[in-house]
Amino acid sequence: MALRLVFPADHGLLREIYADAIETQAPALYTRDQVQAWAALAWLPGVLDRTLAEGVGWISGVDEAFAIRYPEDRLALLYCRGRAARQGHARALLDQIEADARAQGIASLRTEASQLSRPLLQRRGWRLVAPETIAIGGIPFERYSMVKPLRQSCS
Repeated sequence: MALRLVFPADHGLLREIYADAIETQAPALYTRDQVQAWAALAWLPGVLDRTLAEGVGWISGVDEAFAIRYPEDRLALLYCRGRAARQGHARALLDQIEADARAQGIASLRTEASQLSRPLLQRRGWRLVAPETIAIGGIPFERYSMVKPLRQSCS
């Protein structure tokens, strides 16, 4: 799977992928109101700006998916267009994000996973810390605080 670094010129593209991923895949697990509120975050000023500007990430395929770490010990965003789902993009992105973190000496990564990403992350060795309830546009969402150790413990 071909990956390339995210650059500032990609921010509009990342917002498109973000919205597409939610609009095409979330309806299977979320209500219509939840999908609309969540997808709208792609375009609201200030919501993704800092993560996109200060995070480090990768784009997979021909602009099909992306992942960003921000801050350095947190998987902040992992999104894939619906048309490219289940084709290995998330797996390749996670491999790269985890390798980058290991190379920087980071002991573990953390994230807040959606109902969509939690099963994938669990299959890849991420551990559920706790469920959380948040509100987006006044609409409640359940998400999952998760962690992945990156270093092998010495025995």
